[in-house]
Amino acid sequence: MVMQKTALVLGAGGFIGHHMVKRLQVEGFWVRGVDLKDPEYEKTTADSFQIFDLRNHYGLNQIMMAPGGQTFDQIYQFAADMGGAGYVFTGTHDADIMHNSAMVNLNVADVQNKLNKVLGVNKTRIFYSSSACMYPERNQLDPDNPNCREDSAYPADPDSEYGWEKLVSERFYLAASRNWGIPIRIARYHNIFGPLGTWDGGREKSPAAMCRKVALAQDGGEVIIWGDGEQTRSFLYIDECIEATRRLMDSDCTEPLNIGSEEMISINNLALMAADIAGKKIILVHDLKEAALGVRGRNSDNTLYSEKIGWAVSAPLRDGLTETYKWISEQIRLSAN
Repeated sequence: MVMQKTALVLGAGGFIGHHMVKRLQVEGFWVRGVDLKDPEYEKTTADSFQIFDLRNHYGLNQIMMAPGGQTFDQIYQFAADMGGAGYVFTGTHDADIMHNSAMVNLNVADVQNKLNKVLGVNKTRIFYSSSACMYPERNQLDPDNPNCREDSAYPADPDSEYGWEKLVSERFYLAASRNWGIPIRIARYHNIFGPLGTWDGGREKSPAAMCRKVALAQDGGEVIIWGDGEQTRSFLYIDECIEATRRLMDSDCTEPLNIGSEEMISINNLALMAADIAGKKIILVHDLKEAALGVRGRNSDNTLYSEKIGWAVSAPLRDGLTETYKWISEQIRLSAN
């Protein structure tokens, strides 16, 4: 008899975690989702969903036990204190970001190690969602030629405390793999976006914020752009992110890999693309004083992922932005009624 595979998704109330729950269930996994909150825009489909604060060590061993008193086959660790530039780069939330996310990662690996020892097993593979924010700021000063190759990470110099925490947690999980034998997979995500993601409130990413601004603007109206708009980024649609993550998780690759798009675009052109999708003309107005900006340029380098995993991102940014704009404009319409 073939036993059903089991997966634990931490941060399952969030954007990427919610999508991962659905993907794993399509693949036949029994899935438990855990978060501080339910998914905001769509009811979870997880076989079991528990509200739990992963910063608390007490009780976490029960959360991390699969049905039948066994350890999970796979754990996806998406839980983090995070948001867009308006949250990460102001400096106001640095202590919370570092404390909250670090506590979650320390607890998860520690409890898994203890469960493995008690049960005499070590089968659970843990995926950790790191971020491109851990790359050195010095390599991202030129908006036209950012360097985000995996081997450029050191000497370390992230541009935010969020990035420093991600880098430290990467090293902790790699140490847990070396010393405790826990199988670890790590991805450095580059700006994941799509439907069911946060689109207002200050924690939204640039594609969602731009779609919201354009949807609310009149034809021929103004759209506020943070900075001069010449800063560059790449954005990866959620479906591509989930596919890339699953392939990494099931691979033998143990080193951190970028998961992102190599289609770089300026923030000005991102706004114009959203406006074109909406069928609107807009006037770009630049906030050069108050806005949080992050690095000047960032773009995923997928060379190593392609070599190690043998797969490449294919969806154009415009396709994903079209779907995202449709969803956000509908959310705005519904919220107005």
